[in-house]
Amino acid sequence: MAAFLLTLPLVTPKIRGADEIEYFSYLPSLVFDHDLDFGDEYRHFHDRDPEGLAGFKATFLDRREPATGRHINFGPVGSALLWSPFYLVAHAATLFARALGAGVPADGLSWPYQAAAGYASALYGFFGLLLARGTLVRFGGWADAAATPSVLALWLGTPVFYYMTVAPGFAHANSLFAVSLLVWAWLWARARADAATPRDWALVGLAGGLCGLIREQDALFLALPALWLAYEALRTGAWRRGLLRALALGAAAFLAMVPQLFVYRALTGRFGPSRLVTRKVSYGSPHFFEVLFDPAHGLYAWAPLLLLATAGLLLALWRRRDAVTALLALGLLLQVWINGALESWTQAGAFGSRRFVAATPLFAWGLAALLQAAPARLGRGPAAAVVALFAWWNVSLMVQFGLRLMDRQRLEWPEVAVNQFTAVPPRLARVAVLFFTDRERLVREAP
Repeated sequence: MAAFLLTLPLVTPKIRGADEIEYFSYLPSLVFDHDLDFGDEYRHFHDRDPEGLAGFKATFLDRREPATGRHINFGPVGSALLWSPFYLVAHAATLFARALGAGVPADGLSWPYQAAAGYASALYGFFGLLLARGTLVRFGGWADAAATPSVLALWLGTPVFYYMTVAPGFAHANSLFAVSLLVWAWLWARARADAATPRDWALVGLAGGLCGLIREQDALFLALPALWLAYEALRTGAWRRGLLRALALGAAAFLAMVPQLFVYRALTGRFGPSRLVTRKVSYGSPHFFEVLFDPAHGLYAWAPLLLLATAGLLLALWRRRDAVTALLALGLLLQVWINGALESWTQAGAFGSRRFVAATPLFAWGLAALLQAAPARLGRGPAAAVVALFAWWNVSLMVQFGLRLMDRQRLEWPEVAVNQFTAVPPRLARVAVLFFTDRERLVREAP
């Protein structure tokens, strides 16, 4: 908790990028305008940064959904639903401040509302990390000496940290929470064994539906509990019980996804996503291996720690030979498959392989296995070294990305590695000052 509180000053209380605007715009549109037309919201953000959002204007302000004439929004509604309690508190606080004479607009778009979304994401991400740690200890049997450093390293040493602080307006911190909740709920229902009721499995389904409500591809994580039920039914022969549990799981997941179906209907005129989405999917996943190993865009190039975590997951699978670890490994494979199926697999312009942030609880299982396998005589040294080394690498890379010391569209080797030692350290003091005093200048001018 103390470490999380220390990072709160790093949270960016502002909505900037196209994806962030899409996710956030649901809130003022629904709460203030009582509709799902985002023209006012999009113009508000574009007018404040017309040069930086020129591409956003071309896609989201100048185009419409053919069937409905509404402005396009490719973002699911789940993040807005998670942010809504914080957003409403921000609105009440703004009204109170205005009654005392403050000049902050109570329009649903001013800085208190944006800050509420940012800090909400940071908090949800933190809850997700706590759930991941709890899953390791309670259901994985990993020692706390392996579980806690694993989660801490994945937080500070991968893009998780970036999307909980610098860019919390994206959906990734929220998706980390939802997937962690799903894995925890699944293993909790599994641990109850015969005592588990269809209601317990319905809770698993609700968590899985929330995953899809936040990011559609995260609905694939529902395969883990669904396949577990099939495995249990096959192993025990209790097909009727397994069917009842599966129906509860599926019905609850569908129920959780109903809000998105109605959003689709309002925006596109059908119960499905926009046909204008240009990022096509090739289900043969032609970029499966590039997603992992491409030196310019691959998962392991951006976050080398995740290569260790993947190795740990394979180690756990080899040593345990249990269905849970096998399903967690399968869940990771499904994420690699779906990301390799997208034309936008490079995620160019984003910090790291952000679409894998949701898989953090799976990586934690593997990293905990690796740390626990370290010889006991080494003590806490290996764990501390892992956290420190990869946190340094990740934060330094964030500095390079923020200051444009690197190409934001790709990693260029060996320049990126050299910059970590030569270009970043002399700039740290200046970066720290501007981060807290003039963050916009830091982002735009790159001192």
